[in-house]
Amino acid sequence: MLIKRTSANDIKPSEITPEGIYLNRRKFMLGGLGAATGLAANGLSAAVKVADWSKLPDSEFNTSEDLTPYKSVTTYNNFYELGYGKEDPHENADKLQTANWKIKVDGLCEKPATYQLEDFISGSKLEDRIYRLRCVEAWSMVIPWVGIPVADIIAKSKPLAKAKYVAFQTIHDPKNLPGQKRNVLDWPYREGLRIDEAANPLTIFAVGLYGKVMPNQNGAPIRLVVPWKYGFKSAKSIVAMSFVEKEPPTAWNTQTPHEYGFYSNVNPTVSHPRWSQARERRIGEFRKRKTLMFNGYSEQVAHMYEGMDLAKYF
Repeated sequence: MLIKRTSANDIKPSEITPEGIYLNRRKFMLGGLGAATGLAANGLSAAVKVADWSKLPDSEFNTSEDLTPYKSVTTYNNFYELGYGKEDPHENADKLQTANWKIKVDGLCEKPATYQLEDFISGSKLEDRIYRLRCVEAWSMVIPWVGIPVADIIAKSKPLAKAKYVAFQTIHDPKNLPGQKRNVLDWPYREGLRIDEAANPLTIFAVGLYGKVMPNQNGAPIRLVVPWKYGFKSAKSIVAMSFVEKEPPTAWNTQTPHEYGFYSNVNPTVSHPRWSQARERRIGEFRKRKTLMFNGYSEQVAHMYEGMDLAKYF
């Protein structure tokens, strides 16, 4: 179940990167998001709240665990488009070109469209969420995200009744992205969710973290965050989403299907073929801790998998 905030575990201001309490929303959106993505200032309509993370109210979305330091979150990453070492994405972040970002929505829906980023998120309230994100290699972080519910985009697109899944595609730019010059994966990176998973309130399109515009190495300018699944399901630098009837192919499931399943729910009882997933190491900690079923979000998501064999549908 989701770990609620208690007074004994309140996040201490001394442990958090200072951000100010509440910056002017329009100033942040126009100056921060606009500068980072090349968006026209007069085209921005969404409001971003930059919070003092030590004072966020209790929420069903927020874990009470200590946050992973901003430096660790932004310098220890898996983002193969920018390199295969954990430090490579940070070092190669300037290779990712995010100006004039567009997102295509198509497939089995009444309102297909190609959006500029500001139009894509327009009409949705950007929310502060503190989620755990756990990588399949048995390390995890607790990150404060800023994003919008994917459910908002689903509602705006009006999927047809026969649409059962949402497929996501990320940037394909082998000229600039060093990792895409090698055939480690079948580029571009693809991911997918069942439509009820995508519409779950926990699933967000994140455009920032720690009250800052999303850094390139973390998946700028917009990425998925699906906190009850292993990190590779949270696709970075998204350029397209499609409503489809059948389970879509995904990058790692296509590459090594015996190791990476379509669902990829965090499950301590199902081992990766090369290591146990029963315990994890939080970045910044020495001792491992027990891995929680659905990464601690059972209360919010377990109902979607009732009656399924989670060892078969891993």
